[in-house]
Amino acid sequence: MNASTYYLVEKKGPIAWVYLNRPEKKNAMHPPAWADAPAIFTDLDEDPEVRVIIVAGKGSDFCVGIDLMGMMAELPELMDAEQKGGVKWQLLKKLYPLQATITAMEKSRKPVIAAVHGYCIGGGLDMITACDIRLCTRDAQFCLKEAAVGFVADVGVLQRLPLIVGQGIARELAFTAKNITAARAEQILLVNQVYADYETLLAEAEKMAQQISENSPLAVQASKDVLNFCVGKSIADGLKYVASISANIIPSHDLMEAVTAFMEKRKPKFTGK
Repeated sequence: MNASTYYLVEKKGPIAWVYLNRPEKKNAMHPPAWADAPAIFTDLDEDPEVRVIIVAGKGSDFCVGIDLMGMMAELPELMDAEQKGGVKWQLLKKLYPLQATITAMEKSRKPVIAAVHGYCIGGGLDMITACDIRLCTRDAQFCLKEAAVGFVADVGVLQRLPLIVGQGIARELAFTAKNITAARAEQILLVNQVYADYETLLAEAEKMAQQISENSPLAVQASKDVLNFCVGKSIADGLKYVASISANIIPSHDLMEAVTAFMEKRKPKFTGK
């Protein structure tokens, strides 16, 4: 299934691990990092055995962001001295697939947990803000780096980060391009929990994924769908949408199983049907 030279996918029961697997470059994002993600997340989305996805990094760091030199061949427009309209038009067309790479994690119907250690910079931060839940190690450092290198972050972090940490904090991080610690990340709600080390982080991410996987897949995935839809919508719009979703998934085998398990005083075994 996975022939990527950047991502390593491992399926373990109901949990799929997607590792950023370029440790010799601190998982810097070169062309395969951007090209391969949509197909990988589509495959996991369509696999009925997979109920939760964990995104983690191999090596010393989660991700140090875009491999600028590695991407030059793909984006020669960046260094074109004249920057005429045709050049800009060509560059614009190339930005949309890069955005789609990050959006693939958000669009997945399955919950996605980001397990972050070491540096999480630039594109790495873009990636985790598109995930549903973020966990990290005590040594993790986060940075919205683009302003320090002459770019505007253009693949999703400026749209998603304010929804997580609020406008004031998001603007502080975008304008200063400073590193923040795991403790600060937890304080501003960028991460849900901080763990002592990498091994504990992966174990706790797996434990959370297992808890999620034991709930009704229909209910979990419908909840993610509703939460995603409600971003930027009024409460009235959200209520109308969730009523439609609720009416569409009820009744279900999962609901009947929940009722039966309650009556039989046992743990339900959900099938997602």
